[in-house]
Amino acid sequence: MVRCGDMVAAEEEDDDEYAKLVRRMNPPRVVIDNDSCDNATVIRVDRVKKHGILLEAVQVLVDLNLVITKAYISSDGNWFMGVFNMTDQDGSKLQNKEVIDHIQKQCLESEDYLKLPAIGPTDGGAPPEDESTSIELTGTDRPGLLSEVCAVLASLSCNIVKGEVWTHDRRAAAVIQITDEASGLAIHDAARLSKVQELLCNVMQGDGASSRGTTRTGVSVGAARAERRLHKLMLDDDGGEEAVGGEDRRGEARRKAAAAKVVVMDCAERRYTVVILRCRDRPKLLFDTLCALSDLQYVVFHGTVDAERRSREAYQEYYVRHVDGYPVRSDAERARLVRCLEDAVERRASDGLELEVRTEDRVGLLSEVTRVFRENSLSIIRAAIATRDGRAEDTFYVSDAYGNPVDGRTMDAVGEQLGDAVLRVKRGVGDAPVKPVAEGGAVSVLGSLLKGSFQGLRLIRSYS
Repeated sequence: MVRCGDMVAAEEEDDDEYAKLVRRMNPPRVVIDNDSCDNATVIRVDRVKKHGILLEAVQVLVDLNLVITKAYISSDGNWFMGVFNMTDQDGSKLQNKEVIDHIQKQCLESEDYLKLPAIGPTDGGAPPEDESTSIELTGTDRPGLLSEVCAVLASLSCNIVKGEVWTHDRRAAAVIQITDEASGLAIHDAARLSKVQELLCNVMQGDGASSRGTTRTGVSVGAARAERRLHKLMLDDDGGEEAVGGEDRRGEARRKAAAAKVVVMDCAERRYTVVILRCRDRPKLLFDTLCALSDLQYVVFHGTVDAERRSREAYQEYYVRHVDGYPVRSDAERARLVRCLEDAVERRASDGLELEVRTEDRVGLLSEVTRVFRENSLSIIRAAIATRDGRAEDTFYVSDAYGNPVDGRTMDAVGEQLGDAVLRVKRGVGDAPVKPVAEGGAVSVLGSLLKGSFQGLRLIRSYS
């Protein structure tokens, strides 16, 4: 007698074999063209469609620190086509043969790139997957939080070799890689890891009086894709907090007017939801918005992306459906989609004073640096921690304890305590966000946002 579970397993195995057969008959193709565009390298990806392929392709390019200036996406039916105009960080075409070969052979033609450890210029010299322990933290943000986390890890003889810390809307999330101080390798002792998790959980909870939303700590051996995880952590954390405070928590941020302008419309003819986003352009913007759509379980069928160099404005337009095949079906779902896209754009906005720490790495260095920040009433908005060839290369975005710009006297004091050779002020507060729309100006904004819609509709008809 054949059991139902066995039949389902057999069907899934048949589907998997069929998918492999289709891929063998239609091998992926990556064309890198430096001739057809005057100011960018054009990368075209053609391959059998699979879930998550768009985000996977963009992740490849982000890992190599490349800049996407334009993109066209079509993935109706069983085929994915993506065209990306790319430059390096200096705005030049790609000439590095090693980078080109990596894009063409090792990454975009891979079946599971998102499951591989991050490589390329952004790896920060982190240890291989089996030589570090990854810690994930979420909780309510407060001044001095990162300093407390670093102090706990230092007291437990843990060395921070890499990390990303984000704060947004009074919430904080971090993905940190640590090694054992003595061995320089991952920590495998279960009792010690349990102690690390217990103490960090206490730190993230604080006194408990003002904590809102959820507090989570997780420990695992192996390197994590920090930025990808941070988006997911903050979305999950937001979901927990909605039940507590929901719209009240966001009141202040909404009154300030989001830097991103998002419109969500129906495309009844094609049963799509049209998502249009306009905001100030910045590195990794496309990656951040695709992470939000993916985490909310939306599939992009068509898309147009354009970053205007002169105005430094970005325009993104997507035709999406939920993974269940339906477009957006309620006002609540529409509102959540808008809010989560705004959040994804804002989390990485370069607010605050940018400080760089460059010095010889040692155990407890981060604890010392963040303690000095805390004692001088500096609040860390965002941080990127890396270790290369025995040297610490850390970047912090800071404000005062109330979110205001840091004054010169405070920076003089910090510089004296850390030393001018260690600390460098890179730049001040970034460009102001797009001005909020005056009352009664919604029609003009919608018209502006719809700039590329007809182009997107032509794209749908071309590939349907």
